[in-house]
Amino acid sequence: MSSLAGKKRSSTSLTSNTTNNTETEEDLTSLFECPVCFEYVLPPIYQCEAGHLVCTECRPKLGNCPTCRGGLGRNIRNLALEKVANTIQFPCKFASRGCQLTLRHAAKPAHEELCSFKPFCCPCPGTSCKWQGAVDEILVHLNASHSSITTLNGEGIVFLATDIGLHGSVDWVMMQACFKHNFLLVLEKQDKFGFINFYVSIQIIGTKKQAQRFGYKIELNASNRHLTWESVPKSVQERGSGASISHHDCLMFDENVAKLFTDDKGNLAINVTVSQK
Repeated sequence: MSSLAGKKRSSTSLTSNTTNNTETEEDLTSLFECPVCFEYVLPPIYQCEAGHLVCTECRPKLGNCPTCRGGLGRNIRNLALEKVANTIQFPCKFASRGCQLTLRHAAKPAHEELCSFKPFCCPCPGTSCKWQGAVDEILVHLNASHSSITTLNGEGIVFLATDIGLHGSVDWVMMQACFKHNFLLVLEKQDKFGFINFYVSIQIIGTKKQAQRFGYKIELNASNRHLTWESVPKSVQERGSGASISHHDCLMFDENVAKLFTDDKGNLAINVTVSQK
């Protein structure tokens, strides 16, 4: 009997120690909260002359310390807190959205880039839409706020961009539905300093992992001319069609090439085929 009682007391003590350790780590991480954005101040850690912290994202935007109004001009490192930061686990920045993972600060950026709780931005190009939400909310948002986007069903469709001779920078957008997924097709015309270029990009309304399961082919055809591009679709996680354009990872052609494939009315027919790996 005394043996069982002894085990029970030991178990209670272990629970108490575990709770105390958790509370101690939470107390430590609270020391690293930026007073401006409330994210964590992670190495390299700089302080004001009085010892207050501001994260590296907010620091360049400030003229004075938000806590004591002291100067931020000198780059004073807090090496002691950097050592502490190397020993504790920090919550993911998307903890408020449901992520329960805690990890060392060096691993935070890579995880947060791919975190399944990371909010998606509106994938429509050329708009000032500031919407953010979960991946399964994107279609609802597009239907409610961007109802002009039409959807074609099928693995192979024709994306008809009308009147591509319009002046200035213009976007043509539509949706393709196949394999129980939706793909956003974008033709973007950029007119910079009189130089006109066209970019065709395809994004899956899904995660980067889902994007790797598909391939696509874009074709322009006219008489005996053929222009083809094959690749893997980008995810809408990757900051819209701009990610493909900035990395030159899409079909690109200039104004002269575009004229070779447009019809008499100035319309451009883009054949799009999505395949599953």
